[in-house]
Amino acid sequence: MKKVYYLKTCSTCTRILKELNLPSDFILQDIKSDPITVSQIEAMEALSGSYEALFSKRAKLYKDMDLKNQDLTEKDFKHYILDHYTFLSRPVIIIDNQIFVGNSKKTIEKVKNHMANS
Repeated sequence: MKKVYYLKTCSTCTRILKELNLPSDFILQDIKSDPITVSQIEAMEALSGSYEALFSKRAKLYKDMDLKNQDLTEKDFKHYILDHYTFLSRPVIIIDNQIFVGNSKKTIEKVKNHMANS
């Protein structure tokens, strides 16, 4: 499977998608208009190793809800990601059995290298 979970209104996501110039066999899912399902988040967790790895601590709601001062469990991370799209660290790119989470330069370089070598 080749899939990208992203936010169409996020300029960083848009820039990264343009930069990657993904082939047409990639499925793009705008998580605002097409929310993540339980089975999708569970599949992402299986590849990433934890829900926390998928969770964005940079989300405005994270600060607004004062979540940084709470002791969040894996169940909490899953709940918040399913509850509001802003909690998913974006973009999430899945290529076969590899998952790439977030928008750091290092992560995007890993995606480019993986695509070049496959």
